[in-house]
Amino acid sequence: MSEIKSLEPKSLWNNFDMICSIAHPSKKESKLVEALVEFATRHNLEHTIDKIGNVIIRKPATKGMENLKGVVLQAHIDMVPQKNADTNHDFATDPILPWIDNGWVRAKGTTLGADNGIGVAAILAVLEDKNAIHGPIEALLTIDEETGMTGAFGLEAGVLKGDILLNLDSETEGELYVGCAGGIDGTFVFDYKKENTPVGLSAFALNVTGLKGGHSGMDIILGRANANKVLFRLFKALEKVNIRISEINGGSLRNAIPREAFSTVAIPTDKVAEAKSIVEELTKEVKNEYSLVEPSLEISFNATSLLPNVIDLDTQSRLINAVYACPNGVMRMSDSMEGLTETSTNLAIVKSDDKAISISCLLRSSVDSAKMDLAQMMLSVFTLAGAKSTFTGAYPGWKPNMESPILKTMQETYKNLYGKTPKIMAIHAGLECGLLGGVYPNWDMISFGPTIMNPHSPDERVNIDSVKKFWDYLLATLKNIPKK
Repeated sequence: MSEIKSLEPKSLWNNFDMICSIAHPSKKESKLVEALVEFATRHNLEHTIDKIGNVIIRKPATKGMENLKGVVLQAHIDMVPQKNADTNHDFATDPILPWIDNGWVRAKGTTLGADNGIGVAAILAVLEDKNAIHGPIEALLTIDEETGMTGAFGLEAGVLKGDILLNLDSETEGELYVGCAGGIDGTFVFDYKKENTPVGLSAFALNVTGLKGGHSGMDIILGRANANKVLFRLFKALEKVNIRISEINGGSLRNAIPREAFSTVAIPTDKVAEAKSIVEELTKEVKNEYSLVEPSLEISFNATSLLPNVIDLDTQSRLINAVYACPNGVMRMSDSMEGLTETSTNLAIVKSDDKAISISCLLRSSVDSAKMDLAQMMLSVFTLAGAKSTFTGAYPGWKPNMESPILKTMQETYKNLYGKTPKIMAIHAGLECGLLGGVYPNWDMISFGPTIMNPHSPDERVNIDSVKKFWDYLLATLKNIPKK
């Protein structure tokens, strides 16, 4: 029995434990979908799977509450699969192993999936709670949010009847989110000619490790190092000693700040000593620059076996210059909400194969025109460098409505429960609300949740006390939903 099943509220934590026991990374949620269908069947709840694969479960209003506005409770069922290098875990098959750590729940060596498993668990707990007081409820459990918002993109109009959307995918208790950033994926590809590795070279594994990484939206403001940018800074410095690159593997997910970047390079044997000196000096510089935010940053430059091929010199030069020049991090802060990142970009992935090097970036902004301006800026950099550029998966932001009736209700409810007013926030991340509100423009929307730290990284953890407050607040909100 998992130790988290002893926590309160038991129904929520039991459901979260069930979710952890079933592998459910993005695009591989089918087993969890089966479990959700089984849950609905067991509780005699109307349910369906829509055309894109979202699970929809309906629960009638509590007797006497049929005149309340219908509520759509929404969360996504997929999780980000990230693990420490020394952790043996297959996200396609292995369960997440949660454990209690001094008031928090975290996982053993992997992401926990509290983003958004706690939200899903809360919805299931409401659906099975015979004592909860509420109007008509529809649960919308979407697929593949983390890698493309596939479920939200595929939701069709007319399927849901509710008037209010409560998105349970925010990550600070005591905050109500009324807006979010839109995003777009940028992919830049350099085709290259494979050349035989010249004679007289020595091979080295040049790696950047030990970074914190984190969510490419919410954590971008923290100024953490980007492993890909650090690696290409090393490449740029090593051009002085005629570096040749054989392979690159940096970052793994478009929405995670890259924590690690690996490469195999070759250096003229008579310049190895100079190369080591360059790496040592640059390592000192980078560690000094990031001493407070990246105390575990490591750069290694160790001898290894020569690979038979290198990237042709012309492509290598254009690649290094383009990635080195590519914008990364916060581009602009919001003028209307203090402390909110308006526009940013994350140079998420750089990977080589036998024919090409591919660079993946995720651009975010709460201002659509600023997002597209940033896309044009990056297009210009990579066009000058001779790469093929594509932009896909664009989704809109969610414009705040400060006159929202459900916002006023939830402010009053929170104050009655806890004696203080919740903060009104917007988030620099792609909540599904932007897309869902485009399909159902009549919806009055709020996003809220418990406190989750370091999502999208193996350091992810959820605060136990905040989950209890989140649960009590959710039940009180449902009880106080406005009448039709």
